[in-house]
Amino acid sequence: MLNYDPIHYPYPSRRSIVFAKNGMVATSQPLAAQAGLEMLKKGGNAIDAAIATAACLTVVEPTSNGIGGDAFALVWTNGKLHGLNASGPAPQGISIEVLQRKGLSEIPKYGLLPVTVPGAPSAWAALSERFGKLPLTEVLAPAITYAESGFPITPILGVNWKRSFDHYKQILKSEVFQGWFQTFAPEGRAPEIGGIWRSSDHAKTLQAIAETKAESFYRGEIAEKIDRFFRKHGGYLRKEDLEAYRPEWVTPIGVNYRGYDVWEIPPNGHGLVALMALNILKGFDFSERDTVDTFHKQIEAIKLAYADGKKYIADPRNMSVRVEDLLSDAYAEERRKLIGKEALEPEPGQPPKGGTVYLATADRDGNMVSFIQSNYMGFGSGVVVPGTGIALHNRGHNFSFDPKHDNALEPGKRPYHTIIPGFLTKDEQPVGPFGVMGAFMQPQGHVQVIMNTIDFHLNPQAALDVPRWQWIEWKTVELEHSFPPSLAEALARMGHDIKWASGSDSFGRGQIIWRNNENGVLVGGTEPRTDGQIAAW
Repeated sequence: MLNYDPIHYPYPSRRSIVFAKNGMVATSQPLAAQAGLEMLKKGGNAIDAAIATAACLTVVEPTSNGIGGDAFALVWTNGKLHGLNASGPAPQGISIEVLQRKGLSEIPKYGLLPVTVPGAPSAWAALSERFGKLPLTEVLAPAITYAESGFPITPILGVNWKRSFDHYKQILKSEVFQGWFQTFAPEGRAPEIGGIWRSSDHAKTLQAIAETKAESFYRGEIAEKIDRFFRKHGGYLRKEDLEAYRPEWVTPIGVNYRGYDVWEIPPNGHGLVALMALNILKGFDFSERDTVDTFHKQIEAIKLAYADGKKYIADPRNMSVRVEDLLSDAYAEERRKLIGKEALEPEPGQPPKGGTVYLATADRDGNMVSFIQSNYMGFGSGVVVPGTGIALHNRGHNFSFDPKHDNALEPGKRPYHTIIPGFLTKDEQPVGPFGVMGAFMQPQGHVQVIMNTIDFHLNPQAALDVPRWQWIEWKTVELEHSFPPSLAEALARMGHDIKWASGSDSFGRGQIIWRNNENGVLVGGTEPRTDGQIAAW
């Protein structure tokens, strides 16, 4: 069991730490957490709970994810950690040359062009088929019920929904976006906090996915609807792209950090950034969290890791360097030498040649899941396929338009991906799942949570509660409003361009479940910056 500091941490917790014996689900929406717990009580396992929670989140938190998004998972079961990459590729009919002929110089954020093959439904089916105990029809039932009957809008969800509606109303004017407004603003506005929202189309799509184990989405009636819509409006996604898609089981990548193994999904996700930063930081000693030296070195390590990540991370078939070289101790030492007493301008090195939801689940049998799912940038592309309730993501926006870049847009290629689940083990035994969603904040959140846990001995709730920082670009660092002003001033004197955030929206939303392998007790923390909840049994 992790060794928590018994001294009260100076930042008061906004939520209570939770302990349980039989099962636990931690996520950003109470109804979704309860859906997962319901599966555990029915005799399902942590995998069933994760699928139920994820499907439910597409309904009760559509501001962050949807059926038309991607997903990644780390699953501990039968004494082994498994990785699932359910991110989809670009359509076969799209390319840099095709878009250049349309007069474009970049991939747009909204509309049909940034839509890649959605992977989330395939993740649910693959996880259920390989590790689940309950039928997919039973696991998706809570999500279907909430979509059909409706649910009340929670406070932070309501604020984010209104923000998206106000933004979309100003910029999404063409016919292709009308499905979004009909689905998510049927009364001409965002649903109000405490009001009821429902989507019968969403329910029908979930039912079809459940009954066909996602075959309808990729090779059936739903795929045909998507194909017709894209053909009608000049998009490139086709039924053939959906038919050819399969999620990929992958071997997790990791580094040892002070006796603990920290695990991430390999590229095309950017969990590699978190691992590179931790590999740099493990060469320093940190006795206290709230010191200018600690924050300075954390920020510098993230900058160096991100410089490499943005240059090299892509579909692994297209990367010009090897992951193992980026994670080598020798390369970490070279990058570590660059950290001095002043803020640096990050540049990529040359290694030796050779809007998202997160959830964590655990059951009494030792199964644990770290799962993340996203539409990107809130609701995603702003496109909903009529009659389906499917809000499509816009992951293609992350492709580079430079044909020489590792992450250049190509047909059938997966883009650089920001969503990353994390997992912690020690001595080949599970400690548990963790994650901090939030686009490019995610690796930074992972580093801060892991160091809060291992270096500074904070329990899961305290590790999530404490103020966060976020490197933005160059020397610019954004600080949460509760960050100590004296430390902010000291960082500024070291050359960091310090900005104070107006709120906590951009600092990510995390969940943690740790397991005591001696007695099986689960301990969890949930994000205080959202409507999150831990459902425990």
